[in-house]
Amino acid sequence: MNDNEVDKNRRRLLVAAAGVMGGVGAGYVATPFILSMHPSERVKAAGAPVEVDIANIKPGELMTVEWRGKPVWILRRDSGMLDDLQKLADELRDPNSEENTQQPTYAKNFNRSLNPEYLVVIGICTHLGCAPTFRPDKAPNDLGSQWKGGFFCPCHGSRYDLAGRVFKGVPAPSNLVVPPHRFITDNRILIGADPEVA
Repeated sequence: MNDNEVDKNRRRLLVAAAGVMGGVGAGYVATPFILSMHPSERVKAAGAPVEVDIANIKPGELMTVEWRGKPVWILRRDSGMLDDLQKLADELRDPNSEENTQQPTYAKNFNRSLNPEYLVVIGICTHLGCAPTFRPDKAPNDLGSQWKGGFFCPCHGSRYDLAGRVFKGVPAPSNLVVPPHRFITDNRILIGADPEVA
């Protein structure tokens, strides 16, 4: 073979190798763009239902979880707390949860829950979006002798009972919001999904 003759096999090998290398390079360049079109796991989780294990919540205890960037309170109420709920109707702005759509229809009862033992509410004051505090103590000095436990917003003085129902005469206009939720088992709640209809 002289200098002017072309080695076709060698040329084919070089063209194939360059094509493969170009394809690999294009893949590396395109990957970040393709991945940016899909939502991240964090973004998916922000709107997705959240499964919560409630097996270790003792009666009278409050657990806080996050759903859609908001604090969700899960309160396991004891029998005394449930008894007190029925004694407060005259002191509440909307005791039967009729004025606003602050809860799904399946939680439109005086317990505001699917299971009377568990309250599930978004822990954000309905006045200006402050964070109320859980005050289960009865008749503390700062809240008065009539206080039977509940949620108190120290920012502007709004008060809610242990069903998240707002008291009369406070700045908050409505009850705490009950998010969609369902019990998967006796010890697991799925927040962000309504109960399945049989």
